[in-house]
Amino acid sequence: MREECKHFQSRTYSNGDVARMCELDLAPEAPWRCPDDCPSFARRLADVNWMHGTLVTPPPTEEPVGFDASSIELLDEAEAIVNSVAPEILTDVDRERARQEARSSGKPWQRLRGRFRRQ
Repeated sequence: MREECKHFQSRTYSNGDVARMCELDLAPEAPWRCPDDCPSFARRLADVNWMHGTLVTPPPTEEPVGFDASSIELLDEAEAIVNSVAPEILTDVDRERARQEARSSGKPWQRLRGRFRRQ
């Protein structure tokens, strides 16, 4: 990945895992490579001449053996599946959060309302 591109993002999690990605989703071989002729490549302007200290992005994991165009297609299909169900999952999470807030809001009649609904 081109770390000097303004669209490059990296996140390091508490367990040490590192996620490296293009925020425009234009790197089909992420986290290992960006396309050589990426039409959206733009050098970061904020850190052009900066010296990086110890907070430099860790190197990516080794590229798996056999990673090719069919692997990229499979990952794209998996991403499409996740993206297709994400709105429904977010709606369910929001509904559950609202339900929990109503329970903890100090209004006991709202907590009881769900128990005595007509069927």
